[in-house]
Amino acid sequence: MSTSPALHVAIKHQVGSFKLQAEFSAAPGLTAFFGRSGSGKTTLVNLIAGLATPGAGRIEVGDDVLFDANKGINVSPERRRVGYVFQEDRLFPHMTVRGNLTYGQRFRNKATRYHYLDDVTDLLDVGALLDRRPAGLSGGERQRVAIGRALLSSPDILLMDEPLASLDSARKSQILPFIERLRDDVGIPIVYVSHAIDEVGRLADTMVIMDNGSTVAAGPVEDIMSRLDLRPLTGRYEAGAVFRVRVAGQDKTYGLTELAFPGGRLWVPALDQPLGYKMRMRIRARDVSLSLSRPLDSSFLNIVEGKVMEIRSEAGPQTDILVDVGTPLIARVTRKSVAAMRLRPGTKVFALIKAAAIDRHAMGLGGTRQRHKS
Repeated sequence: MSTSPALHVAIKHQVGSFKLQAEFSAAPGLTAFFGRSGSGKTTLVNLIAGLATPGAGRIEVGDDVLFDANKGINVSPERRRVGYVFQEDRLFPHMTVRGNLTYGQRFRNKATRYHYLDDVTDLLDVGALLDRRPAGLSGGERQRVAIGRALLSSPDILLMDEPLASLDSARKSQILPFIERLRDDVGIPIVYVSHAIDEVGRLADTMVIMDNGSTVAAGPVEDIMSRLDLRPLTGRYEAGAVFRVRVAGQDKTYGLTELAFPGGRLWVPALDQPLGYKMRMRIRARDVSLSLSRPLDSSFLNIVEGKVMEIRSEAGPQTDILVDVGTPLIARVTRKSVAAMRLRPGTKVFALIKAAAIDRHAMGLGGTRQRHKS
């Protein structure tokens, strides 16, 4: 895989009293813009799309320069080859699903098309819906059609502005696997806007944190989520670390799956996936306990040896502890426990992770299956 940036942004912009200053480079895959409402996420997406013009700076997608204030380059929105998926599906109500999907193809000649109807219907599982109209679709189905329409315009980058915000948790769970397929199979950079940390942990390759119009941090999602100094922005209650794992075994007797990661193995509730299958999972800090010795009589199935890397206490009785177990892991314990155990950077510990606490919503696909023709 290429290590060159798929997206590079270094811009300044002002609307009224709101000032935006963003600078980051993102690797291929899915880049998540994460931040509180009003932090500038949607404004930044609109600047990439060309729907607004920065006051200064440069925007590049791959080898293409979309905007460069110093060189006078500002590619018009219709020439930027951008696919945009909004919070609302914005489907044409008088058209069938087939008509909505193929609408985007009208703006690309055959020579520039590299996504085809059969491929997209297979990717998003909407083949059975082609002759139906939007009014007869569920919210999740409508959003999948909206994503398909954007893909069929053969974009160089796909922008998704909180596409799941209007869906309930059940519909979100249904559509998340399709977004994972987009990330792994389509081969174009994806920008995904969200304020839901669980979505970001499951989907993102690169994470960009925004606050008050500025990009506060940017980098691989595993690195950003393991930074304790960012807890005020990422949310302390939902804090957790992202692991990349593969299926290493199945225990059908007890309904468990064994997952391997760089520092060892973990047991989780049974997953219907083959051996070697690559996944990612997010382990919440509140589901991790620490011990100075390996427990001999314990209900914990997951006991992983590690070393304390960082301790960060804030107001209140709790403390977040970063532990290196072959990959970063965060544990949340009381300040009293830290004192009683005399924990400090370098202390050897054993992390105890409840198998039952790792739910399916914290897991996602992590493979790179190629499903489509070029």
